[in-house]
Amino acid sequence: METTLLLPTRSGIDLLVRPASEQDAAALTDFFDRVSDQDRRFRFFSAGAHINPRQLEPLIHADHYRSESFLGFDAANEQLVASGLLACDADMDTAEIAVSVRSDYRGRGVGWALLDFVSQEAARRGVRRAIAIEARENHAAIELEREKGFLPEPFDGDPTLVILAKYFR
Repeated sequence: METTLLLPTRSGIDLLVRPASEQDAAALTDFFDRVSDQDRRFRFFSAGAHINPRQLEPLIHADHYRSESFLGFDAANEQLVASGLLACDADMDTAEIAVSVRSDYRGRGVGWALLDFVSQEAARRGVRRAIAIEARENHAAIELEREKGFLPEPFDGDPTLVILAKYFR
């Protein structure tokens, strides 16, 4: 995906979605400061008050084949309101998906629309399954993913985590 596309949400927000680049580092840093502490912990599995350079790196330096970092902007005000990451394994068999939504945009269909878009992108790239790794306490994300056809699977070695998987073929 090289261009920006318009992605409508169920609440009427139009998202402009495009791949992230190195020039988006400051915007992503600011974005993750507007994500709740709990949601940031769920996304990165760490409790830092801010995103650190190691966490930011895959978001601004995707290879555009096995990995892609998508940004969602509210078309009405051009503010960054969502981030979605697609990271495929070396065999292009499994793709991990991670989505974050700015706190003031939660519950408005933004996560729903971006998760759907990123999982469709995984299927378009030919992967067999998309997964999301969630903390078991992240009920909102688990419910959203289940509504979008992801099925729970155990996460071997860590009972506090669960894998939600969607199979394409």
